[in-house]
Amino acid sequence: MLHASELVVYDGRDEVARHERLIAKGGTRLELDHYLEALVRKPGALLGATALDQARSAGRFTPVHDAWWEAAVKAHGERDGTRALIEVLLLGRHLPHEHLVTGLAAALRTGALTADAVALEARKAADADTAPAEAPEPATGSRTSIAPLPDAIRAHLPPDKRPMPLVAHYDQLLRLRRDRPTP
Repeated sequence: MLHASELVVYDGRDEVARHERLIAKGGTRLELDHYLEALVRKPGALLGATALDQARSAGRFTPVHDAWWEAAVKAHGERDGTRALIEVLLLGRHLPHEHLVTGLAAALRTGALTADAVALEARKAADADTAPAEAPEPATGSRTSIAPLPDAIRAHLPPDKRPMPLVAHYDQLLRLRRDRPTP
């Protein structure tokens, strides 16, 4: 489907691609991601690739990518360092761009010049973004606490006389599991 500002490609009912619509007649835009499988087999072609130049000008291939690539080439050699970068770019299919760039920067700082290290750091960044915000401090006089009380304070509190929670209704779930035949 061709919209005013984008082109959306479907396979049946499944969306398979979405691209910005080009304004110039006969204009072309190459998506670096579409060439990564071929570049894994021929990593030397990445340096002069038009798709790489367009990704740089669009801001998708950042100076952090270039710095990590340069360090990887220095550490692993031209072919293997470039192949490691291509593996990192393939991670972009599963991780948001900003997390990938954060992962590249963190891996570069530590000297971890492998795609696995970048993936780990990018997932850490993603987890940090999705972690729930810290709960606000309880108001003065509040009976709840987020952190356990220190032993010195706990020693001066009266004993807890609340009954233990009942979990008998969960026991029926265990019986159901035991009733199943074992493979």
